[in-house]
Amino acid sequence: MTINVFQAALLGLCACLSSMPGMGGTTFGNYTLGRPLVAGLVVGLILGNVPMGIFLGAAVQLVYIALVTPGGTVSADVRAISYIGIPLAMLYVSAAGLDPATSAAQDMAVTLASTVGTLGTVLFYGTATVNLVWQHIGWRNVEKGNLKSLYLVDMVFPWISHILCSFIPTFIICYFGSNMVQLIQSYLPMDGIIMKTLFTVGSLLPAVGVAILLKQVVTSPKDFLTFFFGFTLCGCMGLNLIGCAIVAGFFALIKYQISCAAMRPATVGAAPGDDDDEEDI
Repeated sequence: MTINVFQAALLGLCACLSSMPGMGGTTFGNYTLGRPLVAGLVVGLILGNVPMGIFLGAAVQLVYIALVTPGGTVSADVRAISYIGIPLAMLYVSAAGLDPATSAAQDMAVTLASTVGTLGTVLFYGTATVNLVWQHIGWRNVEKGNLKSLYLVDMVFPWISHILCSFIPTFIICYFGSNMVQLIQSYLPMDGIIMKTLFTVGSLLPAVGVAILLKQVVTSPKDFLTFFFGFTLCGCMGLNLIGCAIVAGFFALIKYQISCAAMRPATVGAAPGDDDDEEDI
């Protein structure tokens, strides 16, 4: 598997749209297109191997399932995780002849994506720093009363920041990624101590992501019942993630209906004198 110029350009464009400052908007960009689960499908479509992209994207998503950016603090950059880490992982898995459904391939994808995601914080802060230039231009035009220039500041100039800090790095790294993967394979054999260490670290990272998610959503001991119910479905009934999601949606609908019923006002009783039985008596 190789990445040509057109594919690298598409990956760079997706990185621009999904970057955390939100060229594609916070909802569509950061929280949808930028998520590894969605990016795995997109990268798979671009590189022509959808099953591999989905397998590796789902594995990476576990690590960053609870990723948030409180106060603008970024521990990992989703654009680098999704559109640099996953393509490089697909190149490596393909070159090594690994089955993307195996734990070895997914652990390697998690390790690569996590490494790239941490380094990708430079892209995030670089984009934010360049955007300060456009913000300064905007304030200066506001003081002069030239409000029409704000359209350029908000809609046009930020593309320069994203081209410099998202498109170009993603394009270069992905386009020359196959050479990097071949170099890694030459100097780091699969049975070497370094690669075994990477596989071990990669297998532990999803547990960290799930633990962070638990810390955010579990507020009382009974919340663990809901959490472990999904594992029970997988372990005892053999359901996959899609089946578990359908069952979870069913229970969510029931809970929603119960909540709506509890919020309805109580039915007002009939007024005295309106009871036909009492009138007959």
